[in-house]
Amino acid sequence: MSSDNLSPAMIILIVVAILAIAAAIWMYLQKKRTQDLRSKFGPEYDRAIDTHKDRSHAESDLETRAKRVAKFNIRPLTEGERTRYAEDWRVEQSLFVDDPRAAVKHADILVQDVMKHRGYPVSDFEQNATDLSVDHPRVVEHYRTAHEIALRDARGQSSTEDLRNAMVSYRVLFEDLLEQHVNRPEEVRR
Repeated sequence: MSSDNLSPAMIILIVVAILAIAAAIWMYLQKKRTQDLRSKFGPEYDRAIDTHKDRSHAESDLETRAKRVAKFNIRPLTEGERTRYAEDWRVEQSLFVDDPRAAVKHADILVQDVMKHRGYPVSDFEQNATDLSVDHPRVVEHYRTAHEIALRDARGQSSTEDLRNAMVSYRVLFEDLLEQHVNRPEEVRR
């Protein structure tokens, strides 16, 4: 059948079919993109949606984060580094009883040191949290919680219980970065 034999109605039907197929493929790819990002980022996906108030912008932001972090040379710690950091953490936690404020400040510094050793370019808190959200999306909220408490403490607006919660939150992130559990002294547990 030559194009001369195709009626205008047949041409319209073919164009509509092609557009429908293209639209179906586009919708499938968008759905797959959403599923992949939701799976990779977990609770951080929902946080991005809440922040941006728009799925497309939120997903674009998450993809940008992932591309940024993919350029880093993130590496696991050696067994010796893990052991040393775990011991440093135990020391900080044991000091919590005598000086909770100092322990929280030191915990933040220790977390940043581990991040730096792993290959994250440590900078301001927001960028650190954004970078961590790519590989540690299920614990980055603990980092935000601990940081918020530390900021309140700097203004004199935190209790010892708040500081204990900050230490617990830092520990969750710290253990995820270390890729190992760290024994907790009784003083920091409830």
